[in-house]
Amino acid sequence: MWRRRRSTHLAPPLKALSRRIATASGAILLGLVALAFAKAGDWAQHVFAGIVGACPYAPLVLTPATFAVVMLATQRWSPEARGSGIPQVIAATRTPDVAARGPLVSLRTAAAKFGLTIAMLFAGGSVGREGPTVQISAALMVAVHRVLKVPISAGVLIAGGAAGVAAAFNTPLAGVAFAIEELASAYEQRVAVLVMAAVMISGLVSLGIAGDYVYFGAMRETLSVSAVLMVSPIAGVIGGLAGGLFTRLVLRFARPAHPALRRMKARPVRFAAACGLAVAVLGLATAGATWGTGYETTRGLVEGHGGSLWFGPAKFLAALATTLSGTPGGIFAPSLAVGAGVGNLLTPLFPNSPAGAVVLLGMVAYFVGVVRAPLTAVIIITETTASRGMILPLFATALIADGVSALVSRERLYHGLAKPFLETSPADFREQQLSDASSKDSLATSV
Repeated sequence: MWRRRRSTHLAPPLKALSRRIATASGAILLGLVALAFAKAGDWAQHVFAGIVGACPYAPLVLTPATFAVVMLATQRWSPEARGSGIPQVIAATRTPDVAARGPLVSLRTAAAKFGLTIAMLFAGGSVGREGPTVQISAALMVAVHRVLKVPISAGVLIAGGAAGVAAAFNTPLAGVAFAIEELASAYEQRVAVLVMAAVMISGLVSLGIAGDYVYFGAMRETLSVSAVLMVSPIAGVIGGLAGGLFTRLVLRFARPAHPALRRMKARPVRFAAACGLAVAVLGLATAGATWGTGYETTRGLVEGHGGSLWFGPAKFLAALATTLSGTPGGIFAPSLAVGAGVGNLLTPLFPNSPAGAVVLLGMVAYFVGVVRAPLTAVIIITETTASRGMILPLFATALIADGVSALVSRERLYHGLAKPFLETSPADFREQQLSDASSKDSLATSV
């Protein structure tokens, strides 16, 4: 009797200790993987730039072919790795016990996401690694908890995804904000502590290895109140309209009603190749500015070095083509790059205002227009540009953009893209995957 009471008394502390060990171990692991992912992505873009330097027209063949191969591999071996990765995590948080045993956040899917996203960057695809890092990080956190036999809740997935955002951008506060706005439908205190612990640990891993760096470069200038009253509404409306249009087009294509769109989706590999060709042509037309994440061009615009006015519209088309292709890859970095291009378009209208400050307002407006997460957007941009003096103008612009975007597309992008994963059970996914792998007729039709 005495032993039974003692066991009952010690069980909760032991469970809490196991949970903390699992969270800390998972956060360290995902921090290391996020850094490796970043290095691999940079290497892939460097190799692609070298290929273009040696043979300027190589992308006309390389990019469409890679898009097609990646799409075929995704369809055949890992359909859960398609797209951004954030919708998969959102879907997984609805039924964490089931998802932990299914393919949405499995290590196999995470490995496929890692490799296929690098392949897209190797071919100049307009993708980011932040969305994929969210899915990979959630999968790693689930795997560690399963190894240590710790129960998996929605908080585990949320903490993993949030820590992934923090590690990818070196933005701890943005990781917490992202968890609140995008991943968690009901944000409880227990989840908050779990998220902050995971974000802190993964952030320390990133800080210890990569050092303290500002992702998009420092922008120290500010705007006067009168300038904010003029620039913020214009940037908010234009960015919100453009971001809402992107969301509407992507969601319309995800659930096509028009027969022509259904025919295109019926041949996904061929369609992905066509999207790859469009990305290649856009890259050649802009001297390579639209290929990859767009990081270098965005950093130049943020730091006030200026750039082509065509960058924003061209990057919009490149990001849209890449997203519609259905290949693995994130939307975060390309959206920030498009937003910088939107801000760059506005700089001639306000010649007396610092160009970098106007670019930031364009970034936050378009990014909010796409993801509809104002708090996350403001914190990400503030942390990645060291622009604390711009917080209030950024918030004003973000709120305007959010309202305008909602008028264009009432449904939020990631939640809309999560619906297919919610409507299809993990068993159905696996059955479909095995069917696709064994059916030659299906593959022939796709091609």
